Amino acid sequence: MSGNVELLSSALAQAKSENRAALIAYLPAGFPTVDGGIEAVKAVVAGGADIVEVGLPHSDPVLDGPVIQTADDIALRGGVKIADVMRTVREAHEATGVPILVMTYWNPIDRYGVERFTAELAEAGGAGCILPDLPVQESELWREHADKHGLATVFVVAPSSKDERLATITAAGSGFVYAASLMGVTGTRASVGEKAQELVQRTRATTRLPVCVGLGVSNAEQAAEVAGFADGVIVGSAFVKAMLDAPDEAAGLAAVRSLAGELAEGVRKR
Repeated sequence: MSGNVELLSSALAQAKSENRAALIAYLPAGFPTVDGGIEAVKAVVAGGADIVEVGLPHSDPVLDGPVIQTADDIALRGGVKIADVMRTVREAHEATGVPILVMTYWNPIDRYGVERFTAELAEAGGAGCILPDLPVQESELWREHADKHGLATVFVVAPSSKDERLATITAAGSGFVYAASLMGVTGTRASVGEKAQELVQRTRATTRLPVCVGLGVSNAEQAAEVAGFADGVIVGSAFVKAMLDAPDEAAGLAAVRSLAGELAEGVRKR
């Protein structure tokens, strides 16, 4: 199953060949249940998502806003384990064929064991990991095992990152670069911010990797705006909120599928 980083690269290249940005959806594993989370991934792909990030719920998600924290709490109270995250990746990937990444803080991987985590993720068909709190200078062990198993290592850059630091981060990463559109935590916002475009330009000056923008995109109009300057548009809180606001799971799945459809149209309008 090794080598799914190629699947990720080809999904991004495919979107580029269609003269559009890729739509990347984020959903936490185990929310509303493990089975429900797998169905939610299938629903966003059916709606038009090109790539999916599966969140590994964490008790102290420093970069996540209240919406994702609420979903993580539900997943953790439901007893979600790393094995459930791997199952989510495996079943979602087998059902959809799209690249599935895991977004996780470093602590759970460190406790689980880097070799074990990377081997299991590759075996499940995972394309790689987004590691928002792993400093590049401390990432050698992770990258060694990720490379061995054909997994992408996606680092996060922010508007505060200086050019020299951007170059260091992008040189160490693979798959794509996650550009946080603004300082702060995840969540839906009224506007994505002009700093995002400047950050994408500065990041592109240091790397040939695709640059995908997340944090704050919640509707088709914002997706179209970001798609005008980025290689991918990452949407998380808006999908999670759609699930949280729904009266039942079936309605939630319909809502995320519909939202994915609107966003997929948005990224094609750039």
